[in-house]
Amino acid sequence: MVRTEDPRLLTVGGTYVDDLREPELAQAARVTFVRSPIAHALITGIDVSAAREAPGVVAVLTAADLDDLPPPPPDSGLTGTEGLPFPLGGHWSEPLFAVDRVRFVGEPVAMVITDDRYQGEDAAELVSVDYEQLPAVVGVAGALAGESLLFPPAGSNVAVSTGTPADSAAFDGCDAVVEQVIVNQRLAPVPLEGRAAAARWADGKLTLWVSTQNAQIARFILAGALGLDPANIRVVAPDVGGGFGAKIGVDRDGLLVAWAAKHIGRALRWAETRSENMLAMTHGRAQRQVVKIGGTRDGRILAYRLEIVQDTGAYSRMGGFLPFLTSLMAAGPYDIAHVETAYQVVMTNATPISAYRGAGRPEATAAIERAVDLFAAEIGMDATEVRRINLVPADKFPYTSGSGATYDTGEYVAGLDKVLTGAGYAELRAEQARRRETGDVLQLGIGVASYVEITAADADGGETARLVVHDDGTATVYTGSSAHGQGHHTAWAMLVQAELGIDMSKVTVIHGDTDLIPMGVGTYASRSLQLGGVALQKAAIEVKELGRKVAAEMLEASEADLELDVDRGVWQVRGDPATSTTWAQVAAHVGEAGLAADVNYTDGKPTFPFGTHLAVTEVDTETGKARLIRHVTVDDAGTVLSPVLAEGQRHGGIAQGVAQALLEEMVYDAEGNPVTGTLVDYAIITATELPSFELLASETPATVNPLGAKGIGEAGTIGATPATQNSVIDAVSHLGIRHIDMPLTPARVWAAISEARESR
Repeated sequence: MVRTEDPRLLTVGGTYVDDLREPELAQAARVTFVRSPIAHALITGIDVSAAREAPGVVAVLTAADLDDLPPPPPDSGLTGTEGLPFPLGGHWSEPLFAVDRVRFVGEPVAMVITDDRYQGEDAAELVSVDYEQLPAVVGVAGALAGESLLFPPAGSNVAVSTGTPADSAAFDGCDAVVEQVIVNQRLAPVPLEGRAAAARWADGKLTLWVSTQNAQIARFILAGALGLDPANIRVVAPDVGGGFGAKIGVDRDGLLVAWAAKHIGRALRWAETRSENMLAMTHGRAQRQVVKIGGTRDGRILAYRLEIVQDTGAYSRMGGFLPFLTSLMAAGPYDIAHVETAYQVVMTNATPISAYRGAGRPEATAAIERAVDLFAAEIGMDATEVRRINLVPADKFPYTSGSGATYDTGEYVAGLDKVLTGAGYAELRAEQARRRETGDVLQLGIGVASYVEITAADADGGETARLVVHDDGTATVYTGSSAHGQGHHTAWAMLVQAELGIDMSKVTVIHGDTDLIPMGVGTYASRSLQLGGVALQKAAIEVKELGRKVAAEMLEASEADLELDVDRGVWQVRGDPATSTTWAQVAAHVGEAGLAADVNYTDGKPTFPFGTHLAVTEVDTETGKARLIRHVTVDDAGTVLSPVLAEGQRHGGIAQGVAQALLEEMVYDAEGNPVTGTLVDYAIITATELPSFELLASETPATVNPLGAKGIGEAGTIGATPATQNSVIDAVSHLGIRHIDMPLTPARVWAAISEARESR
């Protein structure tokens, strides 16, 4: 089954926010933000007079112009975010414009509005901001030192703390104990389409076109920020060129565009540059972890401790939510009797951290999978055998982990064995031994990572679907889920065809418009199919029952005697194909409104996909260059609706996971300046660095939803990163190297090799 959305995308292309040619935006002015070039400073003055006199300038706005906004609630974070996960309010609140202080390079200080985009770039340079530079807080060590405070009234840079692990005797019965500090580095999401927004006010109603993963959440945030009734806001998400979690809702830049359109009485457009995207869009990951693992010499893990310091950047967009998820999934797929976690969330003078593909779960897997390899090395056992001994056995499900998550279904050992067999594990180890014996410059590394993740963690938030069958035999789906590359149009059409027999080509899928779909949640956390898909399936079943009643009336037959021939898409008397009626005829009989059903599915529960990844790398011991040459995976996401869509998600996730392991990192200097803030410096992975992935099939249906589906969107990212990291370290482990932090760049690997050789 091919993706139905692809012909349009591959021929005429997508229509993104900056491509919109809506009549309402015909005379729209352009927004250019003036952003702080300093990480931490007091603002002692802003002079916009020269900018206001520049050609084409309509207005120049700063925090002083925000006098027509309602004050934020006292206990909220970013204005309008109350009700979202873990907002931090009070001292930690994030303003729309920087007011008296800037806290990261890229923070918006002013807005220049011009008739032309290029006029805005020139005029922005004329805005004069006086800064009194302050010492920058860089990284978690700087935050914990507390020598400089981002929010002096708070008295600390620690925004959230859960204390310390409680059981000092947890490891007393262990034969072997290993402890290691691990860095899960800061990443930039880098979606193909950066952030963009366009706004227009008319008759007291705001319309905001915005690149977002969830129009309804964006409307909720706008209502809080602007003091509006949600009924007076329409949010439209056209084609969205990727989000990866960084486009959940709408952030301060989009809120300012919406506000300014009303403030100056003119439609506005904004699309960020790539350099703005790298600096001002939220980043991901950024945890310092301390793992401690202990067990017996025969491979049984008895205790595991994970302590996290989450660098949340200058403002806490998600507060304690990311390290909370890391803690929840800390035990991974292992049956460990004693698991302890604790975390702190600290403020630093860097771009705020928020969700990024996996959002807390990749960090948990990276920690436990490094810990397992370290433990295996300590006791001298093959790391795959340690995994097999400790993976939760199939007869223990549903299983509640030592960190408190209840896993629904799983075949963890079977997944591991399938990958080892598919990769030819014994042959790989034999080749590795041969290269080590001959002293080959290119050493072979084999890294394994087994994982379990939580998807649709917010399942109680539900999802909506409306299905209408029209009198021409076509169907329209209105879904609260929101596509930005996942293939919703294909999947939702497949569900309609499976239930009603209406051909996929006759199914239209509409999403991302709050006037058409006022209730919905959107797409993140791999929730779409198991919530939005189930909502649609239930709507299709309701439409089918409505159709049965109408068809029975038309055919003058009992409802019990009627059946739907899904292959032909017609209703017929059971056993008598000659007496039939089509969906078009049934819908026409009802009237112009057609057959329709609305569902708000709120009975869902989280699911726990799982799998194993095996990465094979070659490491040049003279240069430190690591190259991934094979990647073999099982990613079990329950019942698969569309193998094409599932494999596409796996491919993309693996690529991003490998990129974190080998290449990507947002780095700041001692003054808080980003030194990898452009794509010249920030290493995005390409096809050149990747082999063809070997994807093995495995389906262990979920029991908590009627589709048996689990999420697939983040699995590749979660498994690929530690498998690749373990593989590179394994390639040089015979030199006495036990750990190298990500990214495993040639310089970092070479330094580890050199140090190991010197110490020997």
